[in-house]
Amino acid sequence: MLADPGSYDSSAFTLLLRVAFQSLLDARADEAELDHPDLKHMDPVVLKHCHAAAATYILEAGQQRADKSTLSTYLEDCKFDRERIELFCTEYQNNKDSLETLLGSIGRPLPHITDVSWRLECQIKTNQPHKMYRPAYLVTLNVENTDSRSNPQISFSCNMEQLQDLVGKLKDASKSLERATRF
Repeated sequence: MLADPGSYDSSAFTLLLRVAFQSLLDARADEAELDHPDLKHMDPVVLKHCHAAAATYILEAGQQRADKSTLSTYLEDCKFDRERIELFCTEYQNNKDSLETLLGSIGRPLPHITDVSWRLECQIKTNQPHKMYRPAYLVTLNVENTDSRSNPQISFSCNMEQLQDLVGKLKDASKSLERATRF
């Protein structure tokens, strides 16, 4: 319905896009925006479906940080005509920064590791003579949650092979980050 030029003209489509962006970006926006005089000729059910479809795609495009080419390809696949694709891309580009800021503020940020401590744990005595205990490492990560300014700890136990695997993966991540920041 959103792509169908027979449902409404391009000026109503542009207005519908603006209303969809406004409803996403402005907390004070309400459904009264859909009561705009230029949208009165549309069936209210179709209008709400189109508004929801536009808002869904706007959010998905923002989450994927879609560029104009990606937007155009997707909209062509959804049977949008060239004029509506251009209108959508223009409106998206006008609101892209605000949309990315909004999406970046949603959710919880990952904790920031501030310190690591470890100790070797060995079990010397056991009641079961057939069991052979291997040393284990107790690792504690001190983290900072930026949203709550708390400093909880994450603790885990691992054997030597698991610790070596973790260290190897951290080294790989560090090298990857170094390569990515060279550009």
